[in-house]
Amino acid sequence: MIVAFSLTPSGGGAVGDDGGMSKAVAAAVRVVRESGLPHQTTAMFTYLEGDWDDVMAVVKQATDAVAEHAPRVGLVLKADIRPGHTGELTGKVERVDRHLA
Repeated sequence: MIVAFSLTPSGGGAVGDDGGMSKAVAAAVRVVRESGLPHQTTAMFTYLEGDWDDVMAVVKQATDAVAEHAPRVGLVLKADIRPGHTGELTGKVERVDRHLA
């Protein structure tokens, strides 16, 4: 499965003087990177690929990491559940690129 998720900290000291939330978000990205699962981080979402239990465990750990910086955390999650398929994090993009070539 592939999950696209975004965490938004709010309240407390989560928001920096410049209005940014990069410190709290960095805590979540660290969890994802240390998970060992295939992943990509963009300006708006982090993508994670693996089996259901592993992916959801990382999403929970990332949420908990953000919660250490903020009393409230918003989570947006979209999942592509396709049993038996791996490498789709890059494979989907490669197939589209072939059509564009």
